[in-house]
Amino acid sequence: MRYRTLGRTGVQVSTLVLGAMNFGRIGATGQDEADAIIGAALDAGINLIDTADIYPGSEEIVGKAIAGRRDDIVLATKAGLPVDDDRAHRGSSRRWLVTELDNSLRRLGVDHVDLYQIHRWGPATSDEETLSALTDLRTAGKIRHFGSSTFPAHRIVQAQWAAREGRLGRYVTEQPSYSVLQRGIEADVLPVTEEYGMGVLVWSPLASGWLSGAVRAGQEITTHRATLLPDRFDVSVPSNRARMDAVERLVKVADEAGLTLIQLALGFVTAHPAVTSAIIGPRTLDHLRSQLAAADTVLSADVLDAIDKIVAPGVDLAAHEKRDTPPSLLDASLRRR
Repeated sequence: MRYRTLGRTGVQVSTLVLGAMNFGRIGATGQDEADAIIGAALDAGINLIDTADIYPGSEEIVGKAIAGRRDDIVLATKAGLPVDDDRAHRGSSRRWLVTELDNSLRRLGVDHVDLYQIHRWGPATSDEETLSALTDLRTAGKIRHFGSSTFPAHRIVQAQWAAREGRLGRYVTEQPSYSVLQRGIEADVLPVTEEYGMGVLVWSPLASGWLSGAVRAGQEITTHRATLLPDRFDVSVPSNRARMDAVERLVKVADEAGLTLIQLALGFVTAHPAVTSAIIGPRTLDHLRSQLAAADTVLSADVLDAIDKIVAPGVDLAAHEKRDTPPSLLDASLRRR
């Protein structure tokens, strides 16, 4: 396992991060299997576990699994997305963040988290309100550092300036979506995070299963995500046909390099100098083992050049799936008020 410094925090983290979204209702991974996965991940050298309040059951499962090993783990969670239908149970206001952090700590069974992340930027709350609350939670010892997740580049910049102008703590990490098939952040987000010395923990490096080997031309799609999000794997959709074509070409590159597709995909994202770590989200112990095989994968320049010829730098093959679209492009009332 390789390790890198998380931004300018001085914290050393593994280049593979264990994402816990599939623990609980979403991925149907129960406590026993999660215990085995977390134990094997820690034994292999992974030292950062990432979860969130909106992953039903995940925080409770992680909390039970890490009991007795808390000091060995950099523990991260997130808040901000709706946890239920109550309008007050979402967002990044001081009121909600203070309340929900306590809820997360209770579910995790710990007295602090090492990284608390705002799951999405929202226009309803000012940067000053959010950063002031996070700074106070850090002062109180409930969080060690805080970061953002899936923020557009301009919002990352705005938050950095708000922190500076208000003499508040700043976001020290960003958690964007990034894979061989979704490279858009290379054009804006990654240059910005480099400029501000932020750590970057990328999610969906296997593109929801497209790069796991579970999605191949002429074969039954076996990824669990195809059941949850069938439209993302409907090959009659042009963007999905483009992804399928890219996957078949990437498999050839991986074969010629003596790598699995998973090793190619994870080696690609961790090769970018702005990326600290890639978040993997195994549902089973076998999934974890196949992904741990990429822990020490370093791609040669020739392999990286071959990937660039298949999916050009800065290109998203499924741009409509990006989660950082400004709200004004999604809600007509924000364009016409």
